[in-house]
Amino acid sequence: MESYILFIAMASATIVSPGPGVILTITNSIKDGFLGAIFGVLGVAIGGFCIAVLSATSLAAILSTSAFAFTLLKYIGSAYLIYLGIKMWRSSANFNVTPSSMVKSHRKKFTEGLLITLLNPKPIFFFMALFPQFINPNEAYIFQFILLAVTFSVLVVIIHCSYAFFAKSARAKLSTPKGGLVLNKVSGSFYLLFGAGLATASKSL
Repeated sequence: MESYILFIAMASATIVSPGPGVILTITNSIKDGFLGAIFGVLGVAIGGFCIAVLSATSLAAILSTSAFAFTLLKYIGSAYLIYLGIKMWRSSANFNVTPSSMVKSHRKKFTEGLLITLLNPKPIFFFMALFPQFINPNEAYIFQFILLAVTFSVLVVIIHCSYAFFAKSARAKLSTPKGGLVLNKVSGSFYLLFGAGLATASKSL
């Protein structure tokens, strides 16, 4: 139980750290309110669970040993973040969303959250380094692994929803055309920085 609590503490510290997923959650919350950010949060959480599963498979070994595979995924993820950054810079400052476009918007937010997580190879090495420290080899491996993976995903939902809850308070100030323009530029700049950072990242944690 003590090791499980330590895992929760370490995972929480990792999730709280600002990253592309956090920026996505904050931006969605400011633009569309708390409920509008939920689908993006779910995308990030499910992406995290998929990465956790990946870290226990042979695909993780391929990424850790193949420089080409790691570099390919790294540059694809970097290009996607840069694409999001450019799109944010060029997007409209109008926050109004019509009911007819809401369903499409939810799918889009979910997909963005999912891809932001899946196209970043760094979490794979985080899980590869972290999970073995909290798995008892004398007990059922599958149960322990699923517990840690599900716990991480639940923590993503809780922490990102907390970000969304507090970020929505800034919506009134940023819902003006000028405020929306500032939000788009700032969020876009963060995505561009994260994309550039990922392009220069190495496998080391």
